[in-house]
Amino acid sequence: MKMNGLESEIKNNIYHWLKYKKREILSPYDAFFRKAQIHWDRRIHKSLNSMSNELGISLVKIRTQNDAQELMNKWNELSNYEVNISKYRPVYAPKDFLDVLLNLKGPISNTFQTTNEYWEFAQIPLRVKNLAELRNVFTELARGDQILGVNYPLNSISNYAAFEMERIVLGEKVLEKNYAPAAQEYLKKGCPRCLRARMWALILGSEAKPPQRDYFQKLKHHVLEYDLMIDKLIIKDINLTASNDDQYFVFEDVLYQVMLCFSRDGEILKDLPTQPGFMQVVIKGRQNTSENTLIFPPSGVIPFHGFTMYAAPFCYLYEDPVQLYFTYRAFYLRFWHRLHRVCGHPQGIVSLCLQFERMLQCYEPNLWHHFKKCHIHPLRIVIKWIMRAFSGHLNPEQLLTLWDIILAYDSMEIIPMLAVVILIFRKENLYKVTTLQNLEAVLADLSSIAVIPLLQIAFSKEHQ
Repeated sequence: MKMNGLESEIKNNIYHWLKYKKREILSPYDAFFRKAQIHWDRRIHKSLNSMSNELGISLVKIRTQNDAQELMNKWNELSNYEVNISKYRPVYAPKDFLDVLLNLKGPISNTFQTTNEYWEFAQIPLRVKNLAELRNVFTELARGDQILGVNYPLNSISNYAAFEMERIVLGEKVLEKNYAPAAQEYLKKGCPRCLRARMWALILGSEAKPPQRDYFQKLKHHVLEYDLMIDKLIIKDINLTASNDDQYFVFEDVLYQVMLCFSRDGEILKDLPTQPGFMQVVIKGRQNTSENTLIFPPSGVIPFHGFTMYAAPFCYLYEDPVQLYFTYRAFYLRFWHRLHRVCGHPQGIVSLCLQFERMLQCYEPNLWHHFKKCHIHPLRIVIKWIMRAFSGHLNPEQLLTLWDIILAYDSMEIIPMLAVVILIFRKENLYKVTTLQNLEAVLADLSSIAVIPLLQIAFSKEHQ
């Protein structure tokens, strides 16, 4: 087994299986959050049906032969595929989802105190980690260890270059051993750009082998066969986000491929720990029989404004659309799905918002009270950062460094922590403004943010 590499394959399969099977932690409030998510799903489906009726189009229909042929001919340059999306609008945006979260009634009490209505998450009885507990999770960051990705002074450049070379040599040895837990541990000290793509694929078990390539072709065939209304929403979202971003517009064509195939992937629906709501719709152009219905959307995932940005950063790692697709899908199933669904998981969006709120209250109470005096919940400023894991906000290299940390520690709790420390970093300018528009302007440009130094500062902060 060792000679043929089977031992590491078996160990990796067990590792990946455990990661996916153990990802859900039962909470006594699961029923409450599930009910809230069902209600939200119904609202989304109602919005989809309203848009469908308003535009006079079906949710699903068979593509015409000419349309399928044109799509196939332009598969590698889908930005040239002409489709009218002017009347389509995103089903919802992060701010809409935040309203849902802020309106959650606690499972213990169905009423807020009047003074706290629509303001705090305090009525949600979930436990989140404090700074001391987070230090025990993110040990290397908290200790201030030397980590790849930190900008060093000019007199230390030679030392940094030596450290980077040392990391590359060690990383090659880790990849040669082909053992996922070792690769995950390696990421904690930073990953050189030249190794990141292979390291992530090893940790996530997302290497594109012949069966995966065949499966991707089936998804592509499904795109060519069926015209879903979701397709227009995906194209619209790419146009509104990646296509308008200086860092991502060059990846427009591959993003169309990846996101259209993602919408057709029924395995995502099966693999999600909590089944999202979906609709069973009749395929227009076929007889109304049970065999001619389709789960809509097949993946069970309805894109919101900015959903494309979950996938866009992977374009910096992979030129091969198939490898990009399976690594992105694995990342989504391990992490991103919790960022846009109501759940009680310790790393779900509710817990992350609660963690952000409590850390800001605890470590910068004056800034918290400034927001409260302005009648603006600070989550209204940062929800788009948290929901998109900072994609489209940080520059790509800093973003990938942040995602290295998420993957290395198997934790998204670093996201709200970074959001808090960015507010603290810019607090002097925030104190000078009082309107939502001006507060957002102060925090609009994060291109200068260096992730690791800021996080190390945050871990060194003491309770006030």
